[in-house]
Amino acid sequence: EPGATTAPLPEEDCMKLNPSFVGIALSSLLAIDLWASKRLGVCAGEGSAWGSARPLMKVIEVSGHGIPWLLGTFYGLCQTDSSAAREVLLNLLFALLLDLVMVALVKGLVKRPRPTHNKMDMFVTISVDKYSFPSGHATRAALVCRFILRHLVLAVPLRVLVVLWALIVSISRVMLGRHNMTDVLFGLLLGYALYGVVEHCWLSPATTPTLFALW
Repeated sequence: EPGATTAPLPEEDCMKLNPSFVGIALSSLLAIDLWASKRLGVCAGEGSAWGSARPLMKVIEVSGHGIPWLLGTFYGLCQTDSSAAREVLLNLLFALLLDLVMVALVKGLVKRPRPTHNKMDMFVTISVDKYSFPSGHATRAALVCRFILRHLVLAVPLRVLVVLWALIVSISRVMLGRHNMTDVLFGLLLGYALYGVVEHCWLSPATTPTLFALW
């Protein structure tokens, strides 16, 4: 009506009509992440572009799974008679458990769903594994890679192989359609950071005598 004043828009409507630059940038990055991840999921199914390589990718997947690493580390602890080896293995076990807890916490908080083209046929999963962010395999690969390079005396070719393994495990997560690229990138950063925590809290006979007495 003439002379009537227009009521101001609610604040939330104003925000929707005038989105911030940061919001637009984040939305654009998310869209690019989803698009690129789907394009790179060339082994997501048997009918995918590289579907014939899917069995090999799943073997790589198992190589970065937490259960083989935990069982292998625990077996090594039970078999070794060397105090130095026992110290390294105990800290590797601590690192693997820390990795599992941190990844589960972040997944439970973020609750990002898996990519739509992912087939849920992974090797041994738990409840939070239905979520995608971050990639536990990438986190573990970065953590184990740093740990091995720091605490095992290896020839240069073997050190290169360890780094390549970590990279291949991480890349395979996107190729299999398990994760988006940002899941893997954050996982690598988280694993790299977790190694610093392990070094800071290094377990030794001097700091945790009771723990070492059990072995």
